[in-house]
Amino acid sequence: MVNQNRSSVLQWLIPTGVMMVVVVGMLVSFYSKSNKEAENTALKTLISSTETYGERFQNRLDGVSKAGEPIKRLLESEGVRNSARVTELLGVAADSVEVETVLYSDDKGAAVDQAGHSLDISETVWFQEVLAGERSYIYAEEVQSVAVVKRISSDTAQGYLILLYPMHKFSDMLLNSGYDSTSFLAVVDMSGNILGTSGSSTNACLQGGNLFSALEPENKDTARMIRNRIGNGSRGNLAVKTGNQMQVLTFVPIGTNQWDMVLGVSESYVNRQASYLRRNTKNMVVSLLIVIGVFFCIVMVINIVGKIRSNEKKRELEDKADTDLLTGLNNKLATERKIKDYMAQNADKQSMMFLFDIDNFKKINDTMGHAFGDEVLRSLGKQIGAIFRASDIVGRVGGDEFMVFLKDISNDEDILKEARKVENFFKSFQAGEYVKYKATASIGVAIFPQEGEDFETLYKAADQGLYKAKKRGKNQLAFYRDRAPAEQTAAE
Repeated sequence: MVNQNRSSVLQWLIPTGVMMVVVVGMLVSFYSKSNKEAENTALKTLISSTETYGERFQNRLDGVSKAGEPIKRLLESEGVRNSARVTELLGVAADSVEVETVLYSDDKGAAVDQAGHSLDISETVWFQEVLAGERSYIYAEEVQSVAVVKRISSDTAQGYLILLYPMHKFSDMLLNSGYDSTSFLAVVDMSGNILGTSGSSTNACLQGGNLFSALEPENKDTARMIRNRIGNGSRGNLAVKTGNQMQVLTFVPIGTNQWDMVLGVSESYVNRQASYLRRNTKNMVVSLLIVIGVFFCIVMVINIVGKIRSNEKKRELEDKADTDLLTGLNNKLATERKIKDYMAQNADKQSMMFLFDIDNFKKINDTMGHAFGDEVLRSLGKQIGAIFRASDIVGRVGGDEFMVFLKDISNDEDILKEARKVENFFKSFQAGEYVKYKATASIGVAIFPQEGEDFETLYKAADQGLYKAKKRGKNQLAFYRDRAPAEQTAAE
């Protein structure tokens, strides 16, 4: 009776123990997964926010560009000879949009602003980019502004309308953002040069005016990764160390001149956001129900595993049935079946068939014994199988007759290359462990599908090539069709 109770307890204890282990494992996994998901969500939120800042900055530049469009059309229609009128139009542009300076310049860099002051901008780096005409938005480092360029080209006026958006206006972008006091927002070009900032101006990432240079002393690999990603136009988050502080940098392409918007926040801020998001984890009851479902699925898994093992065993038996016991290659039936299957599925792919047998094999058996003859066949099977691709079909189809089917041989050059490979193989082939015997072979070659669209026809063509090789004196290769140049090249 005691033994029966003990057995009954064990019957329940073991499944219960298994269930508890599974439940604990699920809870640990769920906790870890929820932490990771919360962190990923916080990082994705930073990317989304940075994209929004980038769109707002782009909209500002686009707004300046749109405001300059009617002034551009007026200058083109009215001309620029009346300097007072030009000054008036530039003033209208300056009053209608967030810019401090509006210029009209000719192709030589002689410019006038909205106050009527004459300026020479010909020697500035940014004006050279204006002349190149490749961009509508150009960073003018000398005046720390983005030049919004409108090309003026008409019968009455030739030159440029330039609206300078000052990057100090960008400094209000991060106001009331909710980030901590060390956070910053920056516009950087693909070389890492900082064009404008908002938020903390004392952040270590901004020192020196170049993001990459500021990061490299403590974050060499990370700086390289950021450089590559900005250069590739990708977006993402990377953690960096600046002094004693860990920060997370988020970078997103703006869509202008390969500039990026970079948002830097402290790692502690990201952790706080992730901690907040973890409160909204999945209902624990759902996890427990999943555990119960898994428990009942175990039986199914066991059955599936059993079936998989049965199929593996079946495949092993099929492989044994397809294998020639002496050489380890495909036997005749397997070789023929595999070649036929490939032909049926790849009727338009050029391939080639080698059919060869050992010269004077009967003499080998008669003079050196059948055991040595078997050793020759065994060595040939082992060595010939090693020189071809795993996808090619190599088999023993007769006593001393072998067949090789090379798949997808695209051109005549490859055909000749493979023919030379087989010929060279038999020039160095030797069999026998103690007594080295140099065996030769006669080889016939046929090309699929030109010389046979089905197995039987292609086999006959290769067999005729083999007959031709024997007729010519053995120990050589011959193609089914008259390919004198090919044969000559292969022989060389």
